[in-house]
Amino acid sequence: KVMGLDMYLYKKTFLYTGEWVREDKRCEVTVTEGGEPHPFINPKKIEYIVEEVGYWRKANQIHQWFVEKVQKGEDNCKEYSVDYEQLRDLLNACEDVLDDHSKAEQLLPRSSGFFFGSTDYDDYYFDQVQNTYDILMSIVSAGDADTQEYIYQSSW
Repeated sequence: KVMGLDMYLYKKTFLYTGEWVREDKRCEVTVTEGGEPHPFINPKKIEYIVEEVGYWRKANQIHQWFVEKVQKGEDNCKEYSVDYEQLRDLLNACEDVLDDHSKAEQLLPRSSGFFFGSTDYDDYYFDQVQNTYDILMSIVSAGDADTQEYIYQSSW
């Protein structure tokens, strides 16, 4: 693995799989490996599906936003729950920066760190802000974002 700041946003969806759930609301999951049922997973015991809904590489301005707004200043590669309002706040910050580049340093400042990438406000910076905007718009437009659990995690 190449060293550097990798960042992930996951969506965790609870599945109603129990016998106690009304049949019209009950979920069923099938996990296969090579076309056969996975040998170590019992589909009746699956409670959550976790999907990667966002990925960034060396987008230190976005990472810094999560550290400050979600992780209470702790930059430690742990998983952090992100609520819908926080996702909306980041979406709004991205939109403001894309509309007016002069707001970049104030709203989404760069940060430096071990293999965190550039600290310039250049094309790569704005491409990453656009990428973040696109990721968050797809989450918000799905219509279920306020009922899902989101998790942010970084690694380097």
